[in-house]
Amino acid sequence: MDEVRSARDAAHWWAGLTPAERRRRLLTLKHHVVDATDQLVDLICAETGKPAHDALVEVVLSITHLDWAARHAARVLRRRTVWPGLLGANQHATVSREPYGVVAVVGPWNYPLFTPTGSIWYALAAGNAVVFKPSEHTPGVGKLLATLWWRAVPEQPVLQTVTGEGAVAREIIDTGVDKVAFTGSTRTAAAVMAQAAQTLTPVVLECGGKDAMLIAADADLAAAAKSAAFAAFSNAGQTCVGVKRVYVADGVAEEFLAQLEVELNGVRAGTSYGPMVLPGGPDQVADHRRDALAHGGTVWSDGAIDGQRVDPVVLVDVAEDSRAVTDETFGPLLVVNRVADLDEAVRRANAVRLGLGASVFTRDRAAGQRAAAQLRCGVVMINSALDFMGVPALPFGGRGDSGFGRIHGADGLREFSQAKSVSRQLVRLPLDVMTLRPDPATGAQLRRILRLRHG
Repeated sequence: MDEVRSARDAAHWWAGLTPAERRRRLLTLKHHVVDATDQLVDLICAETGKPAHDALVEVVLSITHLDWAARHAARVLRRRTVWPGLLGANQHATVSREPYGVVAVVGPWNYPLFTPTGSIWYALAAGNAVVFKPSEHTPGVGKLLATLWWRAVPEQPVLQTVTGEGAVAREIIDTGVDKVAFTGSTRTAAAVMAQAAQTLTPVVLECGGKDAMLIAADADLAAAAKSAAFAAFSNAGQTCVGVKRVYVADGVAEEFLAQLEVELNGVRAGTSYGPMVLPGGPDQVADHRRDALAHGGTVWSDGAIDGQRVDPVVLVDVAEDSRAVTDETFGPLLVVNRVADLDEAVRRANAVRLGLGASVFTRDRAAGQRAAAQLRCGVVMINSALDFMGVPALPFGGRGDSGFGRIHGADGLREFSQAKSVSRQLVRLPLDVMTLRPDPATGAQLRRILRLRHG
């Protein structure tokens, strides 16, 4: 593929710049992205149907992460000296970080700017060239990103966009990139990883989620309901780290549902949030709703389905083996189940294989921290939901079927760079162990040193 071949030369040029020179160019790119805010908002709205406010928030988040990556890359990735230890006391030891070369970023359609740039900005800041394959449902945003790069940095095609169906992503990987960053379903992620494994190409995978919100008896129920409504139904529920399940203490469940009713009053698809993007999306919501009812659940809010527009669906007291609980519902469906306490909520939250994010609502700081430590997922929010996305220093990624690897923050910069260790001998040690002709006393001396140091 021509784009990958040209990216190879561009990567060599980009990696050869000093960190300060890359930072200057990335901040210039940031200014061009800011100038294109209205154009990006219009494109996102046209391609996804989401309201302008949601698209604007996506642009703001992306710019915030670009600024952070550009300003912190040099510090995070700088060469550092490490202590060589007693056996290596005659060595000067350093660890540096080097870019991979060409990174393929395969992006989703639900957040066509913010999600892929969570990989793109950090890969660029780490010194890599990027070939971006956006979703075939949202190609315009990807094309505009490449155009903005050329406006900001006309010297080399360090960021390129290639559009098309899934076969295009497979071709990019086969052409010989050095790392793949993929966002999408767990099933597709497994296929991407299997393809990359043929050439031992490393991958970072951000897959689906079945994120739980845990609500203790002492929680601020109004705040919990507000967060649950937004995190479950914004973007038509098409958010991998959005709230899909609520486990609320039984004694306050009715009050929480009353607060949730206030938050959802007047919320409708097409005005409060956009339509579902994929043609099969409404069918999945309807299927999970049917399965929940078959497993003893009750409809609390029966969202109307009108084509691709699906109003909020809330189901209560759903059996834990229902697909509405175990499988990701990529749409505006929320399950609310009662539990005895936070401990039971943690057990239920951890029962699924998806482990992306979770949130805990409690006024007890120690209880919140304890629950956060016990939850098997990549990110936990206490007394909020989704707010972590505005903290660029926090790494993001999942566990289990939600993928592995991290984007964002210092871990995101390190994700797109490789460690190189260098040791330089300063003097020769009197005790020579790296020899095929050891002195007869060497073994005895080594044993004495071993007992003194580690005995």
